Amino acid sequence: MGSPPMIDGAFARWLAARAGQVLLDLRAELGFTDAGALRSAGDKVSHDLIRTELAKWRPGDAVLSEEDEGSRLAWAAEVNTEAVSRLAADRVWIIDPLDGTREFAEEGRSDWAVHVALWARSAPSPQGLVAGAVGLPAQHRVLCTDYPPAYPPMTVEAATAGTRVIRLAASRSRPPVFLTDLAEDVGAKLVPMGSAGAKIAAVITGEVDAYIHAGGQYEWDSAAPVAVATATGLHASRIDGSALKYNEVDPRLPDLLVCRKDLATRLLAALQRHSG
Repeated sequence: MGSPPMIDGAFARWLAARAGQVLLDLRAELGFTDAGALRSAGDKVSHDLIRTELAKWRPGDAVLSEEDEGSRLAWAAEVNTEAVSRLAADRVWIIDPLDGTREFAEEGRSDWAVHVALWARSAPSPQGLVAGAVGLPAQHRVLCTDYPPAYPPMTVEAATAGTRVIRLAASRSRPPVFLTDLAEDVGAKLVPMGSAGAKIAAVITGEVDAYIHAGGQYEWDSAAPVAVATATGLHASRIDGSALKYNEVDPRLPDLLVCRKDLATRLLAALQRHSG
C-alpha cells in the first residue's frame, strides 16, 4: 500500500485497511479447522502490524491496545509513568486489532472489525476523539472520519410503513438482560450481530437505528466506531446520557448508546426505566 498518508484520519483508514488485509490473508492461510489457533493468530498478527506501523510513523504518540500487557488494569496515580505513558500523553492511539475474534474464526461471518482511533488532549469534545477508522475486512469497506458516511437513511420498515420501527443491534451471545423489555417498550426489533464495531457500523450505515450495550466493555471496543459515528452526526453517550470519555485511568467503559439523533431522547428515557 506504499507510504501512509500523514493526516491522522487518513492514516487511521490506511492502518485499518492494512491490518484488515493481513487478517483476511491469515483466514485464507489457516482455514477454520482450529478456531482457537485462528483467533490467537489473528489477535497477534494485527496487533503486531499496527504497533509496528505506529512506532514507525507516529513514534511520539502513546498507544492503548487491547493486546498490550496490562491493558485492562486501572492504574493507580502513583504508578511508574513510563508504564502508562498514555496518561500524560497529548496523543493516544486506541486500538482493537481484532474486534470480534469469535466471529473472525467462524467461516462465512463478516461481522468482525479492526478499530483504530486517535485521542488528543486538545480535542474540543469531552470524548477527545479526533480521528478514527473501523475496518470491516470481510465486508470490503472501511468507515472513517476523514470521509464520514452520510447521515444514515431511515430503515426500510419505517419508510414503507410510515411509522418508526426501531431496529436495535444486539449481541448474539451477551445482550443486556433488560434489552428485551426495553425493545418491547419502544416497539423495537432486535437484530443480533457480532462485534461491537460491526454493530455500531450498522448504525452508521443505516442497517439498524441504534446499538445499546451495558454488559461491560473497554475503551478500545468503542473508540474508533464512536469517532466515526459522531463524525457522521449520530448520537453517542453512556446509557445515562453522560459523555463517553477515553484515555481514562481505568480503561473500562462498560456501557454506551449509539443511535440516530432523533431517537436519543426516547431511548435514553427508556433506558432510565429499564436499565436500573
